[in-house]
Amino acid sequence: MKNRQKELAELHQRRLEDGNGPVSAFRADLFRMFRKNRAAALSVLVILLLILAAVFAPVLTPYSYDDMDLGNRLSPPSAAHLLGTDEGGRDILTRLLYGARISLLIGVVPTVVSILIGAALGTIAGWRGGITDTVIMRLADIVLAFPSMLLAMVIMFTLGDGLVNVFLTLALLNWAAVARVVRAETLRLKNTEYIEAARAIGVSGPVMLLRHILPNCLPTLIVLFTLNVPAAILTESSLSFLGMGIQPPSASWGLMVNAGKNYLYSAPWICAAPGLIIMVAVLAFNFLGDGLRDALDPHQKNR
Repeated sequence: MKNRQKELAELHQRRLEDGNGPVSAFRADLFRMFRKNRAAALSVLVILLLILAAVFAPVLTPYSYDDMDLGNRLSPPSAAHLLGTDEGGRDILTRLLYGARISLLIGVVPTVVSILIGAALGTIAGWRGGITDTVIMRLADIVLAFPSMLLAMVIMFTLGDGLVNVFLTLALLNWAAVARVVRAETLRLKNTEYIEAARAIGVSGPVMLLRHILPNCLPTLIVLFTLNVPAAILTESSLSFLGMGIQPPSASWGLMVNAGKNYLYSAPWICAAPGLIIMVAVLAFNFLGDGLRDALDPHQKNR
């Protein structure tokens, strides 16, 4: 018995010294993925360019996103306005750059919040089991039972439009799927030898969760993040298109598409530009997420 406890203690110590093996392996797989997967590497470049464009929008354009010039409304692309102007004479390129701030924030902030909530609840459910697991998972089932867009519309109708309410809506939509994934990972990890070793030497439950369970869920959470960000951007764009999301005079890509739908034949550049940038952003995050998922898939590694 003493020999077994000694072996478990040594295993636990090696695990700590190795830096939680799966996390270290993920770092190596990440660099390997960027070397082999050109689509994922290009997607990172596109995402960085979008972030830089959003941050340096005031430097990149001489106009303001809400400056109206009715004498120059519905102007086609020209040297003065590279992507033309909208129904209010506002420069479309300027609104795209400023709209990137809102659209990227809406993609990132609610996704981070939903991942934090889902990871916490999923870890607790998988670790404790019993009635705690049942209550959390049934609540997640209720959220997942509703079509996401319909549930988003109901929440926005209840809370009202506005940026903060969009954040809350998207966070409430996405936590359930994250919780189910993290719960499954927790159930798998808590029966491994190094968790048994930690128990044998008297490591407390919270410490095991923070030092072993959550770090080994991190690669999965990163993949979920890259896949949930484009979903959040599309949901916000859909809500703004329906008039239930971001409201004028703020600039968001979905709101720009909504404004341009009435001029689809007479001035197609109004909604073509934001529609194209939404497609590019969503594809970039999806390609990056697919690359990360392939890097973590053991079946893909062995090919």
